[in-house]
Amino acid sequence: MQPMNMPRFGRLAEGGPRPVAGDECFQDLLTAPGGARVERVLSRGAASPSGFWYEQGWDEFVLLVSGAAVLAFADGGERRLEAGDYAILPAGCRHRVAWTEPGKDTLWLAVHMPPRERAPGQG
Repeated sequence: MQPMNMPRFGRLAEGGPRPVAGDECFQDLLTAPGGARVERVLSRGAASPSGFWYEQGWDEFVLLVSGAAVLAFADGGERRLEAGDYAILPAGCRHRVAWTEPGKDTLWLAVHMPPRERAPGQG
């Protein structure tokens, strides 16, 4: 058994679950008390279902490591991402994955911050 205080190593593009065409796989790489986590997402021609929106109670940093994708927003805007591009999605930002490259892996690294505390009087 490996001691808890030893470093771990890996390759982001290797190992972990692999998606079939039209799907994506999620893998938590690191989690912390309070809700912060680092997640690897691998997509292959995937898109969020029609009418589905992410609307999270926490800020998220997303880095597109390889491949290409389009994020869509509730205001009708879209943003294409290429390898090396990132997005900072504030809590409550309604977004969805509109497109990822078919026939090729799109690799994301997502950092989810701890959920925001609600101010008194907010639902």
